[in-house]
Amino acid sequence: MSTPYQDAQRAGQDAVRAVILDCAITLLVAEGSVALTVRRIAAEIGSSTKVLYTMFGGKEGLLDALYREGFARLRRAQEQVPRGDDPLTYLTALGRAYRERAITEPAYYRVMFEQPVPEFRPSDEALAVAEGAFGASVTAVEACMADGVFRPGDAQEVSKIFWAATHGAVSLELAGHFAPADAGPLYEALMAALGRAFGAGAPATD
Repeated sequence: MSTPYQDAQRAGQDAVRAVILDCAITLLVAEGSVALTVRRIAAEIGSSTKVLYTMFGGKEGLLDALYREGFARLRRAQEQVPRGDDPLTYLTALGRAYRERAITEPAYYRVMFEQPVPEFRPSDEALAVAEGAFGASVTAVEACMADGVFRPGDAQEVSKIFWAATHGAVSLELAGHFAPADAGPLYEALMAALGRAFGAGAPATD
């Protein structure tokens, strides 16, 4: 019987990387950072420790890869959102994609935002990947302003406000503070309220 590593080897380097990261994220969530060792992961997937050291350089590099992977998956999910003709509908759909990724892969969400390993600090490269994951949101806000849907302003700042609000709602949902039946409608209501707050007819707060 082949090991997960051997199966992935046949599919190529990207598959090997995915198997390692999936194993690492599972161990981190199930057993905490103490389980996240090169030796333990190698044993779980049936590879040598040399494979992990070559690909990630050790535990710190592995954590950095998990952080980057989480944001890369978010970016890919948002890239799948159709733009359409209405920029506000597009912006709202991006918010839904954000929530869906968090619910689908809460383990990655934890690595991205909750510091399950307190001593870990993302590299500059990882932070750049994280920043790039929100480019679609900024573009959508810019389009809302250009079309007169939103009043003029700093699109980067408005995008961050949308992120802060929706992130807070998602975090509360994942922590169990919203009943499952209520969480979706509450999130939709929040995004609608944000749209109205920045609407061209809404009074400026500055």
